[in-house]
Amino acid sequence: MDYDSVADELYALRPEEFTAARASAVASARTAGDRELAERIRALRKPSLAAWVSNLLVRGSPGEVEPLLRLGEGLRQAHQDLDGTQLRELSRRQHALIRALSLQARQLAKEAGHPIGESVQREVENTLHAVLADPEAARAWAGGRLAKPLSAAVGFPATAEGARPWRPEPPPAPAPSRPGKKEDEQQRRRLAQARQDAEAADRELRQRQDEADAAGREVAEAKEQVDGLQRRVEELAGELEEARGAHQQARFAERAARERARTADRRAREAGRKATTAAARLERLTSPASDA
Repeated sequence: MDYDSVADELYALRPEEFTAARASAVASARTAGDRELAERIRALRKPSLAAWVSNLLVRGSPGEVEPLLRLGEGLRQAHQDLDGTQLRELSRRQHALIRALSLQARQLAKEAGHPIGESVQREVENTLHAVLADPEAARAWAGGRLAKPLSAAVGFPATAEGARPWRPEPPPAPAPSRPGKKEDEQQRRRLAQARQDAEAADRELRQRQDEADAAGREVAEAKEQVDGLQRRVEELAGELEEARGAHQQARFAERAARERARTADRRAREAGRKATTAAARLERLTSPASDA
């Protein structure tokens, strides 16, 4: 029994299972005589729903972890270098990847028995933005042991709804140019152009984020409608199956009734013939000719 394996097991559980499992692990560590391990396990915090979903994404889609980490490294380097072209390209990738991961996390949560709403999904998206902005946040997320969602306000592109968007810090003021030093003036122009490119990229980033959010809401609404219609189809299919069974039983009952009707009709005809024969015999026996 070691700390890492216990922590991994606990944070892989559903939120409602965490507390009881943690208490059991603490008791096991104490029984084994390892009080230090017991205290470390006891200090593990139960994850919020958004943190659990973020951990679920790491565990349920391990192939998506590395691409997001690499994208974060590229974005941080582009912001550091004030590389406007690279920043615009990576920003487009950022929106597509985060939205895809957010929807994937929502689906995983639903399959695990914990459907989430828009507010929790936004917290998951904020966590993913923080992963891109901050290497410490990236390492924490990739470990799959978050107890609470990360803040998207850390680092460059704070994209949480209502959050103040990132602006590149102005470059340090260049030293006063010396007469005849054209290099300083060229450097200032390059820095000014890079700053304009970064600001333009940030404006485009916010515009694309709004478009992605609107599209994401449409996707979620459409999916809910599809799910509702699918449930109705399944209900109607069940009703149709029941109707088919009832129809089959009715056909069996109809055939049985027809057979009983034919049998009754045959017996009625036989009884009619017997009655006719008996009446004729009676008439003969009671006629005057028979008396003579």
